[in-house]
Amino acid sequence: MMIEFVFAAICTLGFGILFNIPRKQLAYSAITGAIGWILYSQLIGRFDSPVMAAFAGALAVGSISEVLARKRKMPATVFIIPGLIPLVPGYGLYYSMLKIIEADYTAATEIGMETILVAIAISSAVIVSTSIGRKFKRRKVE
Repeated sequence: MMIEFVFAAICTLGFGILFNIPRKQLAYSAITGAIGWILYSQLIGRFDSPVMAAFAGALAVGSISEVLARKRKMPATVFIIPGLIPLVPGYGLYYSMLKIIEADYTAATEIGMETILVAIAISSAVIVSTSIGRKFKRRKVE
């Protein structure tokens, strides 16, 4: 699990550099992505549902990012975008295209639908965490 944490942090750090995140925020972004990946990894191992695991991981990334945005006085996207990279279902896209090339359309449809559901779960989790974050922000201002 520690190795996964380190590699997810390195992956997130690399994309943070690629997206020109301010240097002082890179470590926070890397830790956010690693936490999201560990949660995803643990949940998929226990419940065998990549959709729910991706939702939970993305919800964690979004929630942590909203908190960090307030504490670090940065936009939440600085932490959300690179933090979600480890959760992106690239393997599903690859294997669905591979199955199409191999003319195994049933497997391609199965894998493709799961990939689409994972992507929807990730985007839904970000919407939920952002909405909750804005609700707390408004309440604090009033």
